[in-house]
Amino acid sequence: MKSFLYLLLIVCSTTVFGQSTNTEEVIRRVANNVVQNTSFKFINTNTKEKYDSTKGLASSPDIKADSRYNKWAYVNGVLTIGMIQTADVLGDKKYSDYSQHNFSFIFDNLAYFEALRKAKAPKVEYGAVFNISNLDACGAMSAGLFDVDALANRKDYKAYLNRSADYILTKQMRLPDGTLSRPTPRNMTLWADDMFMSIPFLARMGKLTGDSKYFDDAIKQVENFNKYLYDPTTGLFFHNYYSDDQTNGVGHWGRSNGWIAMATVQLLNNLPANHPKRPEVIKLLLRQIVGYARYQDQTGLWHQLLDKPDSYLETSVTAMFTYAVARAVNQGWINEKYIAIANEGWKGLTSKITADGQIQDVCIGTNMDTDIKFYYTRPTELNDTHAIGAVLLAGTEILKAERKK
Repeated sequence: MKSFLYLLLIVCSTTVFGQSTNTEEVIRRVANNVVQNTSFKFINTNTKEKYDSTKGLASSPDIKADSRYNKWAYVNGVLTIGMIQTADVLGDKKYSDYSQHNFSFIFDNLAYFEALRKAKAPKVEYGAVFNISNLDACGAMSAGLFDVDALANRKDYKAYLNRSADYILTKQMRLPDGTLSRPTPRNMTLWADDMFMSIPFLARMGKLTGDSKYFDDAIKQVENFNKYLYDPTTGLFFHNYYSDDQTNGVGHWGRSNGWIAMATVQLLNNLPANHPKRPEVIKLLLRQIVGYARYQDQTGLWHQLLDKPDSYLETSVTAMFTYAVARAVNQGWINEKYIAIANEGWKGLTSKITADGQIQDVCIGTNMDTDIKFYYTRPTELNDTHAIGAVLLAGTEILKAERKK
């Protein structure tokens, strides 16, 4: 009888409405959905014909990557980071092999698209690889490529990474104090998103090369973005700062706060243990965690606008916040009691993951506006890629915490 009750307890603790919530199983469900839905093919968007390679194809700007996961996009950089960590934590190279395959698929076909670009064809696939003109085009993808190159060790990967690093350090628009900024929607606007579009890659380059310029710049960004975007009244961050009239935007948008948390964690992942600025960075991370913990919904999820409970519950920010807390606890940067925040976040996330591994209620790509309604009304999309990498990172850190028990 006792053994039956014990078995029943296990079943009940790992099943919600017939769906397993075992952490490793959920991680695999999400990652496997990506693997199974990546075609590794090119498509002629006019004729709908598909090809395994561009080799021998007639030159045409209609040739595109068929799968969204084979695109050159910052969300796929985050996905790569998540996949590589998933492979490491689960001890399953299927996921790192997938990421290696993804970048080899891109780089092995670049010559075809470079020829199109030189011929001035419009909207060439992978055009951002050749012409790095903004942080979205290079930073997150470079961090993912960096992790892949640690396994693949390819000269063409390294050449791109060096170009990308040079762009961020010497060419990207900055305020006079060195803070990374953009020319849109107004000249020299600070976007919270740009912490992740720069810092994770800079930190990796710092660790690889030992050159302090990378760490110095990454730390400067953490300090300055905290200076411009942190709102002491709420303990949250504004999405943006307008340099022209020296004001912040209207919203404490969830995912923008998530980018800040994840970027700070990625810096700490690579910053030397004896770096004099390390305690300061940890303190800033803890301040943010304590701040956003106050707005966690009883479901474990966070809202699209963090301090607006009438805005919808959103999964990408929940994954980002969950990852940041769990990673900080697992690494001993903050008190272990904070893991309760991450555990509740993970519970909320698992309620939003379908049986086939898709993630519900993900806010689509988002610009910024002066009207708070803009954030309230941003659509959600099932399994939008903005959430997938963060969910994998959150899940693997939760799994590590569970294993410690």
